[in-house]
Amino acid sequence: MRLYRPDPRAIHVLLIVGFCSIGYALYLRYMAIEQSSVGLACQAGLTTWLCSTRQIVTSLFNHSVFGWTAVILAVLHLIRPSSVLFAAALATGCLGVVLYNVALSSLALSLLVFSFARRAPEPA
Repeated sequence: MRLYRPDPRAIHVLLIVGFCSIGYALYLRYMAIEQSSVGLACQAGLTTWLCSTRQIVTSLFNHSVFGWTAVILAVLHLIRPSSVLFAAALATGCLGVVLYNVALSSLALSLLVFSFARRAPEPA
């Protein structure tokens, strides 16, 4: 029985995906969402990409989209292991943890860790 384990190239890609998503989420949270000057400027009618991104991300985390997407992708990865599903679940899970969807995103990330105990799919 061979357990699911990404190859070294996929591990490097997953590290890059994880760190980039955490970095972008931290940038959005502390430079766009939580800064009162940016919030006031955006509410006053400033139309920049930062204000548009701030509005979209705020509506997404208000509806727990990051968390639910991460959970769905992690469950799909648990059923059928794939590096692409792992990367997508990791990215949305990292975004959700930083952007106020901690409970669902933590569940998704724990399912990703749990998926390492899953048997690898048989080659066709």
